[in-house]
Amino acid sequence: MIDPEIKQDLRDMTKRINDLRGSLDLDLKQEHIDNYEEKMAAPDFWDDNEKAQKIISELNAIKSVTERFDEISSEYEELELMLQLAEEENDESLVPELREGIKKLLAKLESFELQLLLNQPYDKYNAILELHPGAGGTESQDWAEMLLRMYRRWADDHDFKVEVLDFLPGDEAGVKSVTLLIKGHNAYGYLKAEKGVHRLVRISPFDASGRRHTSFVSCDVMPEIDDDIEVEVRPEDLKIDVYRSSGAGGQHINTTDSAVRITHIPTGIVTACQTERSQIQNRERAMKMLKSKLYERKIEEHQKHLAEIRGEQMEIGWGSQIRSYVFHPYSMVKDHRTLTETGNVQAVMDGEIDMFIDAYLRRQIRHE
Repeated sequence: MIDPEIKQDLRDMTKRINDLRGSLDLDLKQEHIDNYEEKMAAPDFWDDNEKAQKIISELNAIKSVTERFDEISSEYEELELMLQLAEEENDESLVPELREGIKKLLAKLESFELQLLLNQPYDKYNAILELHPGAGGTESQDWAEMLLRMYRRWADDHDFKVEVLDFLPGDEAGVKSVTLLIKGHNAYGYLKAEKGVHRLVRISPFDASGRRHTSFVSCDVMPEIDDDIEVEVRPEDLKIDVYRSSGAGGQHINTTDSAVRITHIPTGIVTACQTERSQIQNRERAMKMLKSKLYERKIEEHQKHLAEIRGEQMEIGWGSQIRSYVFHPYSMVKDHRTLTETGNVQAVMDGEIDMFIDAYLRRQIRHE
């Protein structure tokens, strides 16, 4: 006899998949796909490159939903057929394969449901991620470099592209600050979960006495806004400096004063870019980053206003410690907002942070 738990798991999945099918409006999505593909086939499609790229991005976003749903539906049907065969033949040898298939499909289904819940107007944008070490010199700068590697690994695993916009190396090791542009659909929607202070506890490799150290790095994440969003920036509110690029060396580091730093005087917000080949390009990038920061501030003010209306207790913003990474005296990574934790520290440092992102986003959805 086939385990009744397997049958129940598949019945539960049937309801979730049918609920998704009803909410996705797949026919309308196919109409949008056909419409975009028709535009792409037009001879003048690439005359406006920016518009063309936007159409391609929107098409890929819709296709990612329909194709993932089709994949989930197909795998579900295969599991149903396998269960049917196991029951007809009374073949319990198929049970381990059924269990493993259900486990994998459930993970895909939960990931897909989360993707669909990223429906805020700015979730779909690319993400600008900044890391700034706290006090502690080399120790905290090394921790910033470890986090930089973690986010690069995470981005690679999700097929996101990463560009370094600004990089200031540490005095002895690590980085003093780094700004990344992480490009991909819903990059900001996922990475907004990482905004806050990250705390490391370990035996310092830089301490000859082998003492335990605690280091802090702040992570700031904002959406890279596009030209459809209006953000007013007055020229008289800006202080613009040019300087020589810094970095770890190599052929791509500029040797002229082409790096640009922009200070927004009313807010004190500072952005910088040094990776482009010309001062004009760096200025454009830095200005776009400034607008993104101003837009992010606007989002935060709106959310704070809504929370005040609801009478909610807001978390501490910029100074909040969101996660602890403990290497010694035991191994654990714990998110203080959701209480999600794991003892596999190495996996987390290799980019496996989806459990924390998932828990945070589901918590935010429950609180909306």
